[in-house]
Amino acid sequence: MRKATLGASVLAAIGVSASAQAADLNYYRPGPQPYTVNQPLNAFSWAGPYLGGTLGYSWGTVDNNPTRPSGFEGGAEIGYNWQSGLWVFGVEGDLSASAANDTFAPWKFSNPWFGTARGRLGYTMNNVLFYGTAGLAFGELRAATAGLVSETHTNVGWTAGVGAEVGITQNWSAKVEYLFVDLSDSNFTLTGVQNGYRFSTVRLGVNYHF
Repeated sequence: MRKATLGASVLAAIGVSASAQAADLNYYRPGPQPYTVNQPLNAFSWAGPYLGGTLGYSWGTVDNNPTRPSGFEGGAEIGYNWQSGLWVFGVEGDLSASAANDTFAPWKFSNPWFGTARGRLGYTMNNVLFYGTAGLAFGELRAATAGLVSETHTNVGWTAGVGAEVGITQNWSAKVEYLFVDLSDSNFTLTGVQNGYRFSTVRLGVNYHF
């Protein structure tokens, strides 16, 4: 009888212990888990305004003249992006000072500054953006002879190019870009013909995204 009573007591204790453990399991709530299953494919956002600077090198030719101006250029840019899935649409404007110049015989041609106003269309691979761009170009073409007489015209034309931009952080990005710029001809009294400047520029840039 004592053995039966002892056995019943042991079974009751085991049952109480199992019930307590089951209760603990029912009320246990796991802590936060890494969010990986449904993580968005395009986690980096390109949308919004940005402001930055560029530094590059330009080289080209002058219409109806043997000079081939080339030199370093650098300036500032501002833009805005809209993003739809993996596609990015944007507008960008820039203004650069240029040291591009060349002298041939008595003629010296230089391009002291130029700017562009462009649209951009790009495709993203998370924090990497590949894009094409095209739009309006404008800039100054200066002619001089023997360093004594000079003539300056502000010409308007077009530009087109391609580029790649990498998001370093959500606010900072770096890019490399190629542009072809065609500043249309204008009538130079100094040369007696129409002169314009067509050039290529390759530049690096850094942008801050707001």
